[in-house]
Amino acid sequence: MKKKWSLLLLTFVIVLGTALTGCGNSDDAADTKVLNVWAMGDEAKQLPTLAKDFEKDTGIKVKIQAIPWANAHDKLLTAVASKSGPDVIQMGTTWMPEFVAADALEDLSSYVEKYPELDPKNFYDGSIKTTQFNDKTYAIPWYADTRVLFYRTDVLKKAGYDHAPKTWDELSDVAQKLAKRGDNMYGINIDGKEQSLGFMFGRQNDSPLFDDANKPVFNKKPFVDAVSYLNSFFQNGSAPKDDLGLDVSQTFGGDAMIPMFISGPWMVKSVKDTVQDIDGKWATAVLPAKDNNLSSLGGANLTIFKHSKNKGDAGKFLQYMSKPETQLKWMKLTNSLPTGKEAWNDPTLKDDQFYKVFGEQMNNAEPMPLIPEFEEIAQSYLKNFEQIYRGGADVQDQMNTFNDEVKTILKQ
Repeated sequence: MKKKWSLLLLTFVIVLGTALTGCGNSDDAADTKVLNVWAMGDEAKQLPTLAKDFEKDTGIKVKIQAIPWANAHDKLLTAVASKSGPDVIQMGTTWMPEFVAADALEDLSSYVEKYPELDPKNFYDGSIKTTQFNDKTYAIPWYADTRVLFYRTDVLKKAGYDHAPKTWDELSDVAQKLAKRGDNMYGINIDGKEQSLGFMFGRQNDSPLFDDANKPVFNKKPFVDAVSYLNSFFQNGSAPKDDLGLDVSQTFGGDAMIPMFISGPWMVKSVKDTVQDIDGKWATAVLPAKDNNLSSLGGANLTIFKHSKNKGDAGKFLQYMSKPETQLKWMKLTNSLPTGKEAWNDPTLKDDQFYKVFGEQMNNAEPMPLIPEFEEIAQSYLKNFEQIYRGGADVQDQMNTFNDEVKTILKQ
């Protein structure tokens, strides 16, 4: 979620495919070979720091290749087709189904038996769901991304709330009260471009998204009511319809033009670093609940390319990256959440008033539907939702249209 994994994953395999000649021939005899690893975005910039520690511990040389987001999908497909790619790939969670179906990823079941650090029991259930298909394990959870509520405690207190809103009704109530503070004041930001938001709220309203026959149910009452609820914030003026062109220091600081928003862990550092004079005046909280308070769970996994000739060292790299102490180092470098449960017992997370909320929310977080077509479905949802909140379209009619589009995408 934070990224478009669809174009990201495929980029991995291609660029690394070019750089991947000359790997060892046996799983255990690759000491003198170079382990090629593909990473993207900020991870590509920070991963060499951890790779150096791995090299010191194991003597295995690691080459990190930074893969740009653009053209990633085509490049990765080319690598898969040519059976020439990296040893280790950073894989967006929503991309897993496509590449498992393409037989591009190594079955890691035997690695799990060999390295206790890779045991699925060590990780959050939601993260593990993104790694297992057809009773086989194809990846190891690397870092997680979930959503929580950020809010200005002082501003909400003035509106009569000495706590974060705990229910949908409370969230709507306090947002409307906050929007009545004056001109250009709002209660919450509902990001119309956040592709997971509608599905997340649909699940909170007990929508399965797809029925037992894998047919979409986006035009049924639970999902339609969730979309109506999100739309209500725009229609009653408690959320801005347009991007205000302002950063968090301008919207969340001072009098707090927008005192509530839903976002991920990277925003903790952003608020701390850029919003002045609000120490002790803001907090994070788990999402308000309807039938439940499920959040989305994204992030990235680490996989081994099916056609790697350096799988032994690749397994050791996955083992190293799964250690709690390594995950904590990674969090400090990138503000990415650990997927391993033990890492959350560290005071850095357990005693931090902001981050510990993310750990609590991850107990109630699920990945987006693990189907190859999800990215296309998500983009269709955003288009249809815009017709509702900006264009004034009837929610039921637009969700009928969306549901039909999903059937077409899935060739149903």
